[in-house]
Amino acid sequence: MKYRTFDEMQRVADIADVGRVRLTRRERLERWADVLMQDPKRVLRPLYRLEFMSAQERMLARGDGTPLSVAYADPVLREDGLTGDRVGDAMVYFDLSHRDMHFLVCACHCPGDMTSANVAAQIRSMANRVTLREIWSRLRSRFAGATA
Repeated sequence: MKYRTFDEMQRVADIADVGRVRLTRRERLERWADVLMQDPKRVLRPLYRLEFMSAQERMLARGDGTPLSVAYADPVLREDGLTGDRVGDAMVYFDLSHRDMHFLVCACHCPGDMTSANVAAQIRSMANRVTLREIWSRLRSRFAGATA
């Protein structure tokens, strides 16, 4: 039997961390907004022309000083599963659509400076929306309770 580190095992196997509870989508978004609000007047760098990129290019888009890099700098979000500061990493982790991500980080949606406070407000509004997944979950639990 060969000894392997935890990191090596993670690359080749699905390892469940039984004792840890992952943040919900809403908690992840709220945490991102909280991190941004630690310096509300900070001017962030937007990404440019996301709408003109191919899907593959868009998923790999990143930049220093963007809202995405601020999220990735947070150890809580990284420990919970945020794997990078690229658009694709954030879309998967925060469960956001291309449209949501474009609205949050693209230059065409911020006529002036993109500040942490403005982006945090947009993130909080997304966090407060009820998703189809939440509606479906509520319906399933309601019908499961009715048939039991």
